[in-house]
Amino acid sequence: MGLYNGAMILTERQGSVLVLTLNRPERLNAITGELLEALFQALQAANEDKEVRALLLTGAGKAFSAGQDLTEFGEAKPDYEAHLRRYNRVVEAISALEKPLVVAVNGPAAGAGMSLALWGDYRLAAVGASFTTAFARIGLVPDTGMSFLLPRLVGLAKAQELLYLSPRLSAEEALALGLVHRVVPAERLMEEAMGKAQELAQGPTRALALTKKLLLETYRLSLTEALALEAILQGEAGRTLDHEEGVRAFREKRPPRFQGR
Repeated sequence: MGLYNGAMILTERQGSVLVLTLNRPERLNAITGELLEALFQALQAANEDKEVRALLLTGAGKAFSAGQDLTEFGEAKPDYEAHLRRYNRVVEAISALEKPLVVAVNGPAAGAGMSLALWGDYRLAAVGASFTTAFARIGLVPDTGMSFLLPRLVGLAKAQELLYLSPRLSAEEALALGLVHRVVPAERLMEEAMGKAQELAQGPTRALALTKKLLLETYRLSLTEALALEAILQGEAGRTLDHEEGVRAFREKRPPRFQGR
């Protein structure tokens, strides 16, 4: 078990999967600058570790994350623009990950905590987990990439409803909207999430990373630009050892043994 910034983030390797756990259970894993720095460092280290093929992010205790810990600022008026640079580094680190990220939402995910959950490539929620955007309740706009992701997941009209009214969504409602991929009993959440992370870790992770890059880029590209980017990234994927192995396995009529290279 590894520790970052005084155990704000717990890390544990299970084979080729690295588990990252937000670890402020006494505060429902509310986010502070210190936690963000720890998470950023853990993501950077995982991305550089060739033995890590997939990541799993969850929360300790009863919550995934209650969002920003407003008590961090005391009586001072926050400089949100400066503070959000810490959040943005984490979002950019997640979007640049060259390995899949599974998120296991074990309890409430609110505000920036919900945003973090949505950045998972595969998202599971426990029965009893909940989601709320929360920003409008304290007179703020969405952050941590929620304005980018939410309308892409649920459409503009539903995103407006969720952001303006901040309803509390059950895990089942989140599933119906496409915010998560699966809902499982709480006692099986980590087992199911680990199984999915291990499955992804055995895949052609370099090609998956390029696919993620392509999907994020296509929203701002014209069709002609998207076709050109597909060609460029396909060329890169075609030069990987995993592609060679995939073709070889197809010809030999056996499952491929990808290495993420």
